[in-house]
Amino acid sequence: MSVAGKQPAPAALERPGSLLVPTWTKTGIALLYDEVSENAYDIRLKLTKEVLTIQKQDVVCVSGSDHSANHRTVTLRRQPVGGLGLSIKGGAEHKVPVVISKIFKDQAAEQTGMLFIGDAIIQVNGINVESATHEEVVHLLRNAGDEVTITVQYLREAPSFLKLPLGSPGPPSDHSSGTSSPLFDSGLHLNGNSTNTAPSSPSSPIANEPKYEKRWLDTLSVPLSMARISRYKTGTDKLRSNAFEVLALDGVSTGILQFYTAQESADWLRAMSTNISDLTLQNMKMANKCCSSSDQVIHMGWVNERLEGTDSSQLYKFKFLALKGSSFYIFSTPPVSTLDWVRAEKIYNLCEVLFKIHKLWLADDCWLQANLYLGIHQDFDLEDQRPYCFSVLVGHGKSHYFNVELGSELAMWEKSFQRAIFLEVQRTGSKTYMCSWQGDTLCFTVDFALGFTCFDSKTKNVLWRFKFSQLKGSSDDGKTRVKLLFQNLDTKQIETKELEFQDLTAVLHCIHSFIAAKVASVDPVFIDSQSIARRYMYSN
Repeated sequence: MSVAGKQPAPAALERPGSLLVPTWTKTGIALLYDEVSENAYDIRLKLTKEVLTIQKQDVVCVSGSDHSANHRTVTLRRQPVGGLGLSIKGGAEHKVPVVISKIFKDQAAEQTGMLFIGDAIIQVNGINVESATHEEVVHLLRNAGDEVTITVQYLREAPSFLKLPLGSPGPPSDHSSGTSSPLFDSGLHLNGNSTNTAPSSPSSPIANEPKYEKRWLDTLSVPLSMARISRYKTGTDKLRSNAFEVLALDGVSTGILQFYTAQESADWLRAMSTNISDLTLQNMKMANKCCSSSDQVIHMGWVNERLEGTDSSQLYKFKFLALKGSSFYIFSTPPVSTLDWVRAEKIYNLCEVLFKIHKLWLADDCWLQANLYLGIHQDFDLEDQRPYCFSVLVGHGKSHYFNVELGSELAMWEKSFQRAIFLEVQRTGSKTYMCSWQGDTLCFTVDFALGFTCFDSKTKNVLWRFKFSQLKGSSDDGKTRVKLLFQNLDTKQIETKELEFQDLTAVLHCIHSFIAAKVASVDPVFIDSQSIARRYMYSN
């Protein structure tokens, strides 16, 4: 297995794409898991910057007459020492064909140049054995005489339980069958029932016959631009063991890619996620060329959203999120053109949302449940088993609960939401909301420079004004009413101001956004120090 990639620059952590590692190119062996048959097949993966290619082994004709390599008919001459020079596995009782599992060096099968490990035996001396058991094929081959003609076809999807080697034929073996088993090699390199004790000429390829080789061939190429990855069984919290699926923008799936170790799975997941993120960044740059400076895409990417069903069962569905200009977008599919931005499922003003990390998985296998720095607390049912979770709280007390595949993605969303919200606060400057108190219709303004102002909606007379630093606390009834506690700079006494809003949650989120942006403008280091996910990334 080979990996090629540039070393990350130390300063990379300062930009939105900061927590990503450089583009990977990678090649290695994996398994393709079939959920219907519950079998896994050997494949080879080739990862480039833009494409993931799945390869399967097959036998191809490399010279000679243009015969199809799908079916090859070969005549073997049984040798006094070494017999047919091959071993077999499989059988109809295990719902797989009988396949050649070993070919012994310098013996009859190898000398033909036309047989390969993984070849399924279709016929023996004209007798079809596709539905035969292991024992039946063993008996037929051992009693077929000195010349045995077999027809084979390479089994591209040989189940992994057959444990067929992927490399060149193994060394000679003394293994013999006795009572044979379909999951163990039945050796046919020993003498069968031969009628001729004289040495026979070796099985060798005829000059004008085609020559064959076993090669890895491309079977599926999955574009990584806007692709998504899932380690979970569809719609559930059930994590696939050392496995995941890659789905292209057009819905084409790799199938379930399974790896031999957790480390291999993690390496491939990280490499593919990095390349997908890198391509997403390129798409963002292209989209931003068509947008004004106040309407730039800050970040976008795939997440899983938890949906509550009518039966209270937890379901997850892929969603594509984007932070652009003044808005937070939720799509079912990525926007690929300028017109696509208007078809978002949900659009929220960034000043009126609150990003909140719920869980991330630490190196010591403990859950860390955390709120953000100026946390507005809200309890969530955290019984799901997904580690990298965050929510976005929106107006009217509603929220969206999301999960991503990697800790680096969680850190990226945290940083991107901070940046997008801070930029929007600075662009907007102020937000004004209609409110009321004791029957009077008032206006409440949150201003980045001035702080909080309340004035009469009709006369525009200012009733009170306080700086951000004067806000010492707050409480609300969870519905419409809020109490804001301000310290009078002259008397040092606490003054309580009560207001009622139609959408109290949106106003509280706006206050949070403006205060956080104000703190960030004065002390950026403090904001970074409160980043839960980024601290996790640094520690790892």
